[in-house]
Amino acid sequence: MFERKQTDAAPVIVIDLQTGMFDGVVEPPVHDSADLAARVRAILEWARRTRRKIAFIRHDGPKGDSLAPGAPGWPVWPALGQAEDEPTFAKSVADAFSNAELARWVADQGAGEVILLGAQTDHCLAATVKGAIKAGFKVTVVSDAHSTWDFGGETAQEIIARHNADFAEAGVNLVTTRSLTET
Repeated sequence: MFERKQTDAAPVIVIDLQTGMFDGVVEPPVHDSADLAARVRAILEWARRTRRKIAFIRHDGPKGDSLAPGAPGWPVWPALGQAEDEPTFAKSVADAFSNAELARWVADQGAGEVILLGAQTDHCLAATVKGAIKAGFKVTVVSDAHSTWDFGGETAQEIIARHNADFAEAGVNLVTTRSLTET
């Protein structure tokens, strides 16, 4: 897998890593949830150390959904350690860039690139990759810092691998947590 280093202060965008993805109350946690959370924390520590901006995306599900505003599964997963000055942008569709405030926030950072991680690999992460490209940003995806569930006869690992290959084919820069955080 080809990896290149970021050339600007690309902000880190954490997509839909909400309590409902980890707590196992309504459905099982996403694949590799404990290690995913540890890798995300390492990326957030790296971003703070290198003075990169961080934003969190929160999916607002419909009333009655486990990710509906106010539902127990709705908040950003507290174990990730979101800082008070790190904004949360809401969305109700898969692409986080459907929220114009997010695109404006990224542009205000003076960055031409974004670093994406989170869930669900095959839905909101994939849609946000496309949305970021459409908005004119270069995209880096942390290949071992996004997750999903088994679905449609594919394991979560297979879905993640397939999407990482699709991202690379689309020109996305793929990096691992280790390669990213060693800078």
